[in-house]
Amino acid sequence: MKKIAILLADGFEEVEALTPKDVFSRAGFICDLVSIKENNVVRSTHEVCVLADKVFSQCGNFSEYDMIVLPGGMPGAKFLAESEKVLNIVRDFDNQGKYIGAICAAPSLVLSRAGIGVGRKVTSYPGMDGYLSDSVYMEDAVVQDNNLITSRGPATAFEFAFKLVDVLGGNSSEISNGMLYSYYR
Repeated sequence: MKKIAILLADGFEEVEALTPKDVFSRAGFICDLVSIKENNVVRSTHEVCVLADKVFSQCGNFSEYDMIVLPGGMPGAKFLAESEKVLNIVRDFDNQGKYIGAICAAPSLVLSRAGIGVGRKVTSYPGMDGYLSDSVYMEDAVVQDNNLITSRGPATAFEFAFKLVDVLGGNSSEISNGMLYSYYR
């Protein structure tokens, strides 16, 4: 069974965190919303309070997870990037070749600060590409470079989530059809 941690900081973009959570659940994966604070209640950028499944300290070194996901949103992505414990987990996952998903402002702020985007294909929220000057910046909705999967923003959250399911061996076509995703596109 695949296991994913979505890291939440106050000011996270709810669509970018909860869409993957929902899609992972439909894929039959285990997905924990993990607060980087020592409090399970995390407030989104639009003042929606979410109860995280765990707090960061309950996850140890995250070795039980196959993937971490970093939602954007401001100031959530900034708080993720300012957390040395988050940056260490991101670096550890990259060194181990484990999957890292980052969307919106998270690629620009978190991945650049962790130093793992150098020379790699990435995307992010439009206008934040300056943070990724050492990367190969693309404007596709979702970009994969080996274990690193990045996406642009709230409108690409479904495509991002489906790609994450596929790289973990799930069947996003079945899920997207069941959700009527393709029917209305």
